Amino acid sequence: MSKAQQTVLEINLKSLEHNYTYLRSKLKPSTKFMGVVKAYAYGSDSVKLSQKLVALGAEYLAVAYAEEGVVLRDAGIKVPILVLHAQTVSFDTIIDKCLEPTIYSERILKGFVIAAKNKGQKNYPIHLKFNTGLNRLGFDESDITSIIAHLNQTDAVKVTSIFSHLAASEDLNEKEFTVNQIHKFQKIITKIDNALPYATFKHLANTSGILNYPEAHFDLVRSGIGINGFGNDQSEDQKLIPIATLKTNISQIHHLAANESVGYNRAYTSNKKIVSATLPIGHADGIGRIYGNGNGFVSINGKTAHIIGNTCMDMIMVDVTDIECNEGDEVIIFGPSSSATKLAEQARTISYELITGISQRVKRVFVEK
Repeated sequence: MSKAQQTVLEINLKSLEHNYTYLRSKLKPSTKFMGVVKAYAYGSDSVKLSQKLVALGAEYLAVAYAEEGVVLRDAGIKVPILVLHAQTVSFDTIIDKCLEPTIYSERILKGFVIAAKNKGQKNYPIHLKFNTGLNRLGFDESDITSIIAHLNQTDAVKVTSIFSHLAASEDLNEKEFTVNQIHKFQKIITKIDNALPYATFKHLANTSGILNYPEAHFDLVRSGIGINGFGNDQSEDQKLIPIATLKTNISQIHHLAANESVGYNRAYTSNKKIVSATLPIGHADGIGRIYGNGNGFVSINGKTAHIIGNTCMDMIMVDVTDIECNEGDEVIIFGPSSSATKLAEQARTISYELITGISQRVKRVFVEK
């Protein structure tokens, strides 16, 4: 067994290429691809993943907030970058760094037009987001007349795309709802196209939309969780490869008698002789308290070891009574052979929360194999 020297998140860029190629195979050649690299590229590394995606042919990138886009621009990434949740405090930064804002309300539209005018902009690219059922961000269809009136009064901005977001594309039990969202979006884009004197491109599909609703691909698709190796469906998960492997090692092994406790608040007490292993990873690294007390598990020498006691800030303890192992042995928290989805579900959460929560103090290492 290899001897891991520290806790690391290993990112396999070849797996990223595999996922991108698979998702792209679902599209028409003319359909563009937007790599969603918000939240540090779902916990991996936004710069490295963006560089790889651009090299593979992704035409667009997307971030949640302007500051995430600044990081990419400062790293020399030049493709268009959509800011999904543009906020007024960031308008000047968005323009200075040539980012493209999502405009989702009259307040944001008016404010960005003013910011663009103040910076002497003409035809600055903006993206109109409409709410078709997610009820999170977006204009309503009834706002179209007002939007067009505002746009007709200025040449400071120009609409590049119109988009919306599917709420339940991964759940085929909600197919009727999703199809209704697609129809709403088609109605909206028809009205916009009839009102604007120039063409825009349209996008609606997220990862599950790519896989389940080809009629929703339009001119561009967006994928974040998919390029990271998760398809929100067991059959699709088999065709994708998780790009990240969270590894650590055994710091110390303890042989405990019956009725001995482990960790803070004595949350676990043995009812027989057991062997525990202490690992240098805890809730400050992203393995939250929800994974303690048997809810979470790791893999050691190919066998499952459950977490015992409360998760500490910097450490967890696992039961290795029936596992042959030694101090220094490598431990897999999650990866292609030890699913982050299963670990998250065991603790009643989702893979998104687990992988995006890995702390920046965990070293990222990159491989292509």
